[in-house]
Amino acid sequence: MCGGRGTRLDAPVEKPLYEIGGRPMIDRVLEALAEPAETTHAVVSPHAPETAAHVDVPTIETAGEGYVSDLRTALSTAEQPVLTVAADLPLLTDSVVSAVLDAHERGSLSVSVPAGLKRDLGVSVDTTVETADGELAPTGLNVVGEGPERRLVLEDERLAVNVNRPADARIAEERL
Repeated sequence: MCGGRGTRLDAPVEKPLYEIGGRPMIDRVLEALAEPAETTHAVVSPHAPETAAHVDVPTIETAGEGYVSDLRTALSTAEQPVLTVAADLPLLTDSVVSAVLDAHERGSLSVSVPAGLKRDLGVSVDTTVETADGELAPTGLNVVGEGPERRLVLEDERLAVNVNRPADARIAEERL
């Protein structure tokens, strides 16, 4: 998923092309997907034309009307289950992706981290949900499938650091 506006980052480049450790975030995410994913597509929009031109994987064009709408468009083109990944996870690794895929049994798998981990790391916490496991934050890495939804909670900074703001980018650089 790499078609958002990225306005909170306030960068001179499209958010997926924002460099962490001298490389665009989208390149880091695509590298993490290369081994464990069978097929990879970049979901782009009119808000990210340079990203669409940059990636070396097939693209799925969306209207850019928001994450949920763009995700629905992308899912309508693929057979489920589908692994979805936000382009703003520059610390993502193939081992994390493999662990999530191994944890998926059927249906959908929503991957979260404890909101306290994000706060401890100093990264922004935009969305949380209260569960029996405590206050959780979505990671931007999920499996969407038909059937029941299950939540996987991982206490892993590689999933906790998603870059939405300049301060998040600085923390990602430090953690890299």
